[in-house]
Amino acid sequence: MGRPVLADGGMGTSLFALGLMSGDSPERWNLIEPERVRAVHEGYIAAGSDVVLTNSFGGNSYRLKLHALEGDVFELNRAAAGLAREAADQVERPVAVAGSMGPTGELLQPMGELTSEGCAAAYADQAKGLEAGGVDVFWLETLSDLGEVEAAVRGVRSVSTLPIVVTMSFDTNGRTMMGLTATDMADALVALQVDAFGANCGNNLADTEAAVAQMRQAAPDATIICKANAGIPQWKGEGLEYSGSPEVMAAHAHRLQAIGVRIIGGCCGSASEHLAHMRRVIDGDLEAPDLPAPSGDPAGESPASAEATSPQRTRRGRRRAPKT
Repeated sequence: MGRPVLADGGMGTSLFALGLMSGDSPERWNLIEPERVRAVHEGYIAAGSDVVLTNSFGGNSYRLKLHALEGDVFELNRAAAGLAREAADQVERPVAVAGSMGPTGELLQPMGELTSEGCAAAYADQAKGLEAGGVDVFWLETLSDLGEVEAAVRGVRSVSTLPIVVTMSFDTNGRTMMGLTATDMADALVALQVDAFGANCGNNLADTEAAVAQMRQAAPDATIICKANAGIPQWKGEGLEYSGSPEVMAAHAHRLQAIGVRIIGGCCGSASEHLAHMRRVIDGDLEAPDLPAPSGDPAGESPASAEATSPQRTRRGRRRAPKT
């Protein structure tokens, strides 16, 4: 079967480490701090990543509106893709550029005000900018609502023929925030004929691993992705640190490889050091650490409450109505 493809690690938490402040727009950095964004990509590529995701997670009009940037969707996404493309093209080996597309942060009708047509249009507009900047594949990530997934795929396909992959986040009792199980997701995405699918972010490594194992069972012929957080975020002093060491993530990668996951990476808290360890274990150059999948916070804080305080996680929640 060959070794799995290694994706990259977290973009948001990497940018926070480089000076991005909570409440700022990471996507704006594609224009005002391009060297720092490119440096994140270059670090992951140097660590051995075969795929890098663009700095465009919140690059749809609904998320950018929070920063008064909704009129700059095309420019910001094209810049994001261009920076990743530049980093990928600096090395002789092939490195794919994936256009990161996160949730709108809105609820679809009838639970919210967002129409399916409006949702599809937002993803279509983002996809145009990403393709213009040179992406190889669209990477829809951290989704929880199948209705949004279906609209997003429809919107992207209306403007491009590039491959599409989808990952959803499993946070509560093995379900997405909207109650979807991993088996439900696999069945639906097989029907949508996306090119690959899986899980990212999530409550903890154990639950995310369980979700992708269920997907493998439900869709044994599908290309399965896992891009989990580096453990649980914990307050240390004035900042957040993730509990998953490079060794923990390397053991995680080894377990995923054993069950047939074909694309493996990291999400929040995963830095180039984590990916370098994962690369060596996947390639057989380093013996896999004998460590279990962490399922909770050793300090006693619940995973749900810890994640709620994560700067990157806060960006992913539903947009709150303005205070009056």
